Amino acid sequence: MPDPRSLAIAPTEAKTLFADLQAFPVIALAVSGGPDSTALMLLAARWRDALKTKPKLVAVTVDHGLRKESRGEAAAVARLARKLNISHRTVRWNGCKPSTGVQEKARAVRYRLLGEAAQRAGAAHILTAHTLDDQAETVLIRMSRGSGLTGLGAMTRIAPLPPDGKSLVVLVRPLLDITKARLIATLDIAKIPYADDPSNRNPRFARSRLRGVMGALAEEGLDATRLAQLARRLKRAEGAIEAAVDRAMNELTVELSPPGSLCIEASRFADLPAEIALRLLGRAVARAGDEGPVELGKLEALKCAVDRAQTAREGRFRRTLAGAVVTLTDRQLIVERAPPRGRRVLTKRRHEPASHAKTR
Repeated sequence: MPDPRSLAIAPTEAKTLFADLQAFPVIALAVSGGPDSTALMLLAARWRDALKTKPKLVAVTVDHGLRKESRGEAAAVARLARKLNISHRTVRWNGCKPSTGVQEKARAVRYRLLGEAAQRAGAAHILTAHTLDDQAETVLIRMSRGSGLTGLGAMTRIAPLPPDGKSLVVLVRPLLDITKARLIATLDIAKIPYADDPSNRNPRFARSRLRGVMGALAEEGLDATRLAQLARRLKRAEGAIEAAVDRAMNELTVELSPPGSLCIEASRFADLPAEIALRLLGRAVARAGDEGPVELGKLEALKCAVDRAQTAREGRFRRTLAGAVVTLTDRQLIVERAPPRGRRVLTKRRHEPASHAKTR
């Protein structure tokens, strides 16, 4: 068993964890009372205390009301916050709770309440205590659900506040490269207690089940550090691919009327690398359609159908996906808004030739 003193986070390291936040006058902290978020609050307080110009820290605890202990845990966070000279407020999830999908719903509610509390406090950033272990678990969960490259890139340090990403508050994860063991060691050295949420070990939940197999995976070399490294490399590759898709979108797509409709020269689309073509098609469908994000598996099936039609030269090809209709002719791939469901016949208008239309 490693000595906690060798694992604990030193003040100099804590300074680097929060260095890019120094200019913000108010910073909110999401603190549940568990070891990770309690360590986040302690480290943030130490970092603030070492600064000449000190930001105001506001700890926010979300009481979901799902366990009888939650009220007492929120009170314990408030007491520690006072000792650390941090403002604190508890926000509660009131009303009926769902009988199924409770973790997913609780997560959405938690972020909504955190965002609202941060805005009331005048904070544009809210810090969460996601760790290296959380990153590894996220990679495994997304692998098990068939995520593509984008999903396997997992969490980033800075991100829009979920679930819709439209909040004015930005989510920051300063501990994403730190293991839970190091955070617990930091608290143990400081003699600061923390809550233990038994739902984190409940086999009803996928994350808990995957957490249970992490030890076996680590014995084979697939530990949290290796999985997080995979996520970073995939995120890097994701950036390069998205840049290539941006270029393809600008160079190959032609805007049609009505707005949102696009045309791509069929031969040039066929020459694109498969991943670039897939994403370009996905962007076009999402732009033209009205049903939100395109499911990856369905998009892949559509791309395969387009590829087969181009190879077979079977003439006019038409499919619908996510509120968009995709039409392939000998010369063009056209993506436009699908007609209302009760009206299956498409408007037979002539499309403006690519050479005369506006290129994106």
